[in-house]
Amino acid sequence: MGVDHAGVDREAAAVSRGVRVLAPAKINWTIEVLRIRPDGYHEIRSVLQTIDLCDVVTLTEADDVTLSVTGEAGLLAGEPVESNLAYRAAVAFRRRTGVRRGVRIELEKHVPVAAGLGGGSSDAAAVLRGLNQLWDAGQPLDNLIEIAGEIGSDPPFFVIGGTAMASGRGDHVEALPDAVAPPIVLATPPAEQRGDKTASMYGALTPDDFGEGYVSIGVREIVEAGRAIVDAELANVFERVTAAQQPATAIAMDALRAQGHTPHLAGSGPSFFLLEPASDELLARIRDLGFEPRAIGTLPRDAALRVEEL
Repeated sequence: MGVDHAGVDREAAAVSRGVRVLAPAKINWTIEVLRIRPDGYHEIRSVLQTIDLCDVVTLTEADDVTLSVTGEAGLLAGEPVESNLAYRAAVAFRRRTGVRRGVRIELEKHVPVAAGLGGGSSDAAAVLRGLNQLWDAGQPLDNLIEIAGEIGSDPPFFVIGGTAMASGRGDHVEALPDAVAPPIVLATPPAEQRGDKTASMYGALTPDDFGEGYVSIGVREIVEAGRAIVDAELANVFERVTAAQQPATAIAMDALRAQGHTPHLAGSGPSFFLLEPASDELLARIRDLGFEPRAIGTLPRDAALRVEEL
């Protein structure tokens, strides 16, 4: 009896190995700038936290490296594939490990783009973690963090996930115990009010805004002691320049403060968050200010780093 080689090939293609990886967004419990480094980057100290708002990255074995994006991808329209952080992560992983296999990257966007939530950086880290399993590459955590640092300042945190302390330009990360935190309400402006303003936010800071990083050290001690995160212990240096750089966000945050709430800027903005339950009244207030509210929670490390075989 002859062998149907075409049928065998079709069957092999149908069962191509794949993995699915969550790419969670983040908030910063703290961001402090210590100084400007000789290389031009800002030396920071920050305590970061993954949250349960996630992109979904599906990686499937293929002949070449390709990328497709669905979901909230409007702000990515027209972006060359080579500049997408998820694609760059796959290229960097192949270069570092010497693996020459291909992968189809399917990126399902749920994290708002250019909103200060680290979605692109998280996508990159998800690709690194996923490829390490898909290709049985056996790269230790330190290697993945190093590769992530080649892509940008934020991806290294997402390789670790959960709660972590970042220093340097953000690329030196240390895992902390999962933080104990109250419910969180996240507020994000519409897409037309967003844009990558990180460089301009850093550029607006002056030496008067720099500190010693003591707030971050204090929050680290709180987390390590298993105590709950509270408003009074948080700090974000970018709130000093929000009014000039992101006026719509500043107006919304000021309005909520006047109503007795305590909003905190998310990353470098323009999103912000509040540590309180998502009451109908609060959600309505946020919508009236032109922002989209979401009730979210923190995402612990085990959940943030899960890689599912398909």
